[in-house]
Amino acid sequence: MTTRLNPITTPRHELRAEKARRNMEAALHAFIGKKAEIDEMLARLQALSDDHFNCAPDEAGWAMVGTLEHYASLLKRITDSAFGEGEHAR
Repeated sequence: MTTRLNPITTPRHELRAEKARRNMEAALHAFIGKKAEIDEMLARLQALSDDHFNCAPDEAGWAMVGTLEHYASLLKRITDSAFGEGEHAR
């Protein structure tokens, strides 16, 4: 339960501290939500990879290689950004 502070009788520093606390709480909830979203995408990608990207051995042609190259290039952009590599090197 959130206690509402009265802006008339509560000192400014307490109001600012409460606002900062609520802001941090909202940021934490948003962070957890985005992390869950990423975890779900990663799990789906891992399952697709485990199933050889729905490609039977007799269907593995250059078109599928091109598709995987595209996926790899998109993932490389993400990993480069996350780990400070490639064009994101620090």
